[in-house]
Amino acid sequence: MSSSPSRRSTLQAAGAIAMVGLAGSMAGTAQAAAATTEETSGTGDRVVVHPTLPLVPLNTSFTVKVRPAGGTWQRIDVYLAKLALIDPVTGSNKAQNSSVAAFDFSGTVEVEVIYNPGGAEKFRVRPDSYGITPKVLGSTARFTLDGPRNVVIQVDDKIFDCLHLLANPLEQEKPAEDDKKVMYFGPGLHTTSDGTLKVPSSTTVYLAPGAVLTSQVIFENVENSRLIGRGVLYNSAGGALFIHKAENVTIDGITILNPRYENVRVAECQNLKIKNLRAFSHQGWGDGIQLYCSENVTIDGCFLRTSDDSVALYTHRWDFYGDTRNITVKNCSLWADVAHPINIGVHGNSDNPEMLENLNFKNIDILDHREPQVTYQGAIAFMVGDSNLVRDVKFDDIRVEDFRWGQLIHMRLEYNKTYNTSAGRGIESVYIKDLSYNGKNADLSVMLGLSEERLVKDVTFENLRVNGRLIADSTGKPRWYLASDGVPMLVNEYVQNLRFLTTEEAAAL
Repeated sequence: MSSSPSRRSTLQAAGAIAMVGLAGSMAGTAQAAAATTEETSGTGDRVVVHPTLPLVPLNTSFTVKVRPAGGTWQRIDVYLAKLALIDPVTGSNKAQNSSVAAFDFSGTVEVEVIYNPGGAEKFRVRPDSYGITPKVLGSTARFTLDGPRNVVIQVDDKIFDCLHLLANPLEQEKPAEDDKKVMYFGPGLHTTSDGTLKVPSSTTVYLAPGAVLTSQVIFENVENSRLIGRGVLYNSAGGALFIHKAENVTIDGITILNPRYENVRVAECQNLKIKNLRAFSHQGWGDGIQLYCSENVTIDGCFLRTSDDSVALYTHRWDFYGDTRNITVKNCSLWADVAHPINIGVHGNSDNPEMLENLNFKNIDILDHREPQVTYQGAIAFMVGDSNLVRDVKFDDIRVEDFRWGQLIHMRLEYNKTYNTSAGRGIESVYIKDLSYNGKNADLSVMLGLSEERLVKDVTFENLRVNGRLIADSTGKPRWYLASDGVPMLVNEYVQNLRFLTTEEAAAL
């Protein structure tokens, strides 16, 4: 693709904290950072490369260059991400090295990825649903992106020695440093004296490209606040983000690396938006987004590679109380190196039973699932205990790529004495449309009620496909077989009104 000569502009990094009203409580160190650079082609395509992150180690497995279509190549930094690998015999978790790189762009961008150890035989750009086929010459691959994507570039199917490339949209809003309602973190290294950053109401926390914050960010008993930008929360003790009893909070564009516990915990919140969050964890209980007792929450456009559940929806635990309802998870890529990409219903209130309802999952790629413990498996898992009732759940356009170890579906009422004080009450009205799995590693799926009083009922699959095969009650099987045999899935006698429909049959209802 030809273009007119390109224009490069350089924006120098500020590298200092502007913390109006809170500067006295902050201990911030801003280290020298490379400048933000921008490349614009004659066609209007733009690429913005971030300043170098302080403290975060680089990784040398990959060299990455980007340019607007036909423009000048710019090299971007590649950072070390630590990921989890559980030994199924000993239970030990030896951290594995991986790579993360990020940039912003608009229009069309060309990407060049070099695998520096050499000897590469093939490259794969995931999720597969993006349909990106790179041009490969030896240990170099090139491909084009025409919209924001979070992609994984795998060389010879390596699970950990791969590149996670976070191709962001251009920032639409950059708050002013001197705004009294902004906590502004410029490029550089920042921390607080006690390791936490407590955000007031009506306040924006801005992490500029090149900013690294090592404190846990807390939104508690606040409203109308935000955490935005292209910076990184790194090595946060006690989890990276805690959002509690908050309303109208937005999280947008940040990346979490190496948290010491879960990435995000949400509890007793309303009207929350989590957008374009990328999170990577390797330590125990390194969930992506845990959500308790909250309503009206949207999780959109996130990439979560986690050392526990990627997205987990619960009701009561600890001092959190209340139902969970009106939750939407969409346009996300989920990769669980441990446990489940999606987990619903484990924790609740046996004394005063709660419910999870109106849960919606749409346009999701599940890239991996690895869990040696059979009772904790399931790329999509309902493990409903503590007298929870889960109802009115919809899945639409869920693509599950081959995973290493686990089940496609795990839907059951349980009484797990490790985590529960009672069994779940029920699972009702679940509609799963356009779910596909392509692979060979899935073990037997399960759908299990507990009794006539604790049922799984009214579950419908529309256009379920396993390795391209349509799974339906009416077609594609001997008449004496169950459609669930085609998954395969074990269904017990406490499951009522389970249906496997074709798209045509569903439309005729």
